[in-house]
Amino acid sequence: MRKKAENMKVLFNPASAAVVGASDKPDKLGFHVMKSLISGGFAGRIIPVNPNSDEIMGLKAFPSLADYNEPIDLAILVLPAKLIPGVFRECAARGVKGIVLITAGFKEIDDPGGADLHEEIAGIANDAGIPVIGPNTFGMINFHTNLNASFTPEFSRLMKGSVALVSQSGGISHLLGFLAMRMDVGFSKIIGLGNRLNVDFDQMVDYLMGDPDTRVIMLYMEGVDNPVRLLETAKKHHGKKPIIINKTGSSAKGDQASRSHTGSMAGRHEIYMGSFSQAGMLAVDHTEALLDTARAFASCPLPDGPGVAVLSGQAGPGMAACDVCEARGLKIVQFTEKTQQKINENLPPLALRTNPVDMGPAWYDASAIEKIAKAAMEDDHVDGILFMMVFASANVDALKGIRGLLEDWAQRKPLISCILSPPGVWDEQIKALEQSGSLINYPTPERAANAMANLWEYKKMQTR
Repeated sequence: MRKKAENMKVLFNPASAAVVGASDKPDKLGFHVMKSLISGGFAGRIIPVNPNSDEIMGLKAFPSLADYNEPIDLAILVLPAKLIPGVFRECAARGVKGIVLITAGFKEIDDPGGADLHEEIAGIANDAGIPVIGPNTFGMINFHTNLNASFTPEFSRLMKGSVALVSQSGGISHLLGFLAMRMDVGFSKIIGLGNRLNVDFDQMVDYLMGDPDTRVIMLYMEGVDNPVRLLETAKKHHGKKPIIINKTGSSAKGDQASRSHTGSMAGRHEIYMGSFSQAGMLAVDHTEALLDTARAFASCPLPDGPGVAVLSGQAGPGMAACDVCEARGLKIVQFTEKTQQKINENLPPLALRTNPVDMGPAWYDASAIEKIAKAAMEDDHVDGILFMMVFASANVDALKGIRGLLEDWAQRKPLISCILSPPGVWDEQIKALEQSGSLINYPTPERAANAMANLWEYKKMQTR
């Protein structure tokens, strides 16, 4: 077990990677794996293995792993299932440190022979101390070493960042990855666990807790064979790094689909939810919330309490945010007398001047908006700020007017926004503020408020 844990570091940081089943043909997965490694910028040695080719993508190919004389850290296998036991024995003999097994056809299939193969290769890998990602996986990516060990070269377009995703579903990994590209979310790693030969959620959480590139861990789970190990691992690391988990399979059909997809039953959903919370993991109920919450954790401090100030350029978005806040246990606090006086000085009586604050009448006065926002942000009753602003032509300069304030504030308390305009109006300003760490922006007030609520929920879990 110790050897396997040590080899996990090499699995994600190899000096060399062999693709067994490499191909020059675009209709083969081995082609796309090679393309991922090369176009992703992997700096280590890439070793194509195919007995029918002398050269693949400009690189010398080898008939087998045994024919390559230098050390091999990582082997990525794209071969029919019946050939895998023999290749695993080769990997063990060659001292390979880690395997990504993309091949399907093991315990998830109806044929009992698949389960037998699964047990056979698990025995080989465990005896040799080789951690295996897969089988039936799209692969994995370490963005900080430009290692794209997957069959999707486009993953390399993602920004480097501090969020790690561990997923049983390749489809959900792609979905969240492509959403992240549109939202400028940076990832440290994406790992497709597949059918978890000998690397499961608990081992990945354990590894990522010690990974210096990862600040936030996202888990997408369908079914799990031994949930106790994950719960114990999460408890062991409680409070070190946030773990956000989305588990599907609450419906009868979802449970059935989990069995055929991952070889595991989904289990009693409500029991899982309670257990996750007790172990210090924050459970969310859909994939959008998984990414939204991870973004907030990566960018914001945790609030000291449930009190929020809702500052809105129009009344409607502020009211929508308030509904979510109150439903999720946040408090729309009463401002201190000093704060309220400052707001009253800068807003006419026709506006809603208590919390939530309708800043609409101050559109043409950037200094007034800045004074209102600063007073609310510094209020002792306020633990977090929700800032809403929808473009309406007359307020075109409103965001520019408070940029300095937001940058100076630098998330001393969590500041989450819903600032929205037609494409090309405020996009660059919002992107610059997000990159400077001044705010985290969402496309709807409800999503912004839910992100704030999840920060508070996790804070409460930490102090329990």
